[in-house]
Amino acid sequence: MNKNKSFFSYVIPSVIAFALSGVYAIADGFFIGNSLGDIGLSAINIAYPIGAFMQAVGTGIGMGGAVNYSIYSASGDKEKADSYAGGTGTILLIASVVLTAFLYIGLEPILILLGAEGDLLAFSKDYLRIIVLGAVFQIFSTGIVPLIRNYNGAAFAMASMTAGFSTNILLDYIFVWVLKWGVSGAAIATIIGQSVTMITGLAYLLVKKRPVFCFEITKVGSMFLQIVKVGLAPFGLTVTPNLSVILMNRYTIFYGGEQAVASYACIAYALTIVYMLLQGVGDGSQPLMSRCYGEGAVKELYGVRHLAYVYAEIFAIFSILILFLGRFHIGKLFGASEYVLAETGNVLPVFLAGIIFLAFTRVTTSVFYATEKSLFSYILVYIEPVLLFIFLLVLSYFRGISGVWWSTCLSQVACAMIALYLKYKSDT
Repeated sequence: MNKNKSFFSYVIPSVIAFALSGVYAIADGFFIGNSLGDIGLSAINIAYPIGAFMQAVGTGIGMGGAVNYSIYSASGDKEKADSYAGGTGTILLIASVVLTAFLYIGLEPILILLGAEGDLLAFSKDYLRIIVLGAVFQIFSTGIVPLIRNYNGAAFAMASMTAGFSTNILLDYIFVWVLKWGVSGAAIATIIGQSVTMITGLAYLLVKKRPVFCFEITKVGSMFLQIVKVGLAPFGLTVTPNLSVILMNRYTIFYGGEQAVASYACIAYALTIVYMLLQGVGDGSQPLMSRCYGEGAVKELYGVRHLAYVYAEIFAIFSILILFLGRFHIGKLFGASEYVLAETGNVLPVFLAGIIFLAFTRVTTSVFYATEKSLFSYILVYIEPVLLFIFLLVLSYFRGISGVWWSTCLSQVACAMIALYLKYKSDT
């Protein structure tokens, strides 16, 4: 299989799967927004980062295990590779139990910290109580997908996520629009959809006779730190956009009120799909990059990296054009008011200006964690919300809500400049 064909065989299913994840994320907003209006849309947006955090934990653990599996497999150590695969399943299970207990007990204080109060708090809590109880489905559905992809199962991973997505959409329609269960119905639909992805993924591992769990505690303990070391970067790639959402929600509430939050919710939902597309390119390239790295094939590694940069930027440009042309119609998907529709259309171009830079940063980060350059990947992942906070603090003080809107774009530009410097340091 030539380089380009091999690249596309991994990346195209990954991009489609991540795009569906993006649509997955906005499905509840679509049905709830059209059912309950701006207050429902705002409640889902306030609650979303907590659910996304659980998925990020699954992604981080799964990718940490998958990278180690691929590197040891490529270097010829099959026993150690299989140990990492089984250990990943065990760590996913432990994380599910711990997070369910912690988040359920602290749900209301966390939501208040995120800015929810009054009706917004009540709606958010009703939604998240169910989501948290289904943490095992969220964590496993995202955690086993990277493993399947590294087992040459990229197409199956896409099919598994499609099955979960389709189930969620169908049940959202039934529970929210037909049965009128409101935010609770949307939460139940989400959990069932994710359980479909988890069950089909586990079935794949069993049919292929791949290790699912490892219950030798000493082995799991020795692998834990290495999985976490690699997984912190993909975890951060998934969770930091939600830290940004939290920061933006707090500042938009303060400077623009509930309608500004609803406008930002429409923008955030639209951009979620774009972010997922870009992560799909990076994560889809990861098995090939890790394999080249494990084999010591530097030239081939750089070839895969080049293709990842090119196609990430193509997706970025295409996404910018589509969203710009439809900017005044996006809010209609979520049943937004006329004011929110207009504000979303006016503000969205400011956010689109940073996507070209974000594409470069996303791929560079994926290259670093796929090749065990953990420190560089940490820097890129975790500096973005720090930069955003700095820009929010300064620009909102001088420019109010206008400064809030510009902060995301400027933080992405600054982060891309840092990524360019780290790439240069890595290559020399």
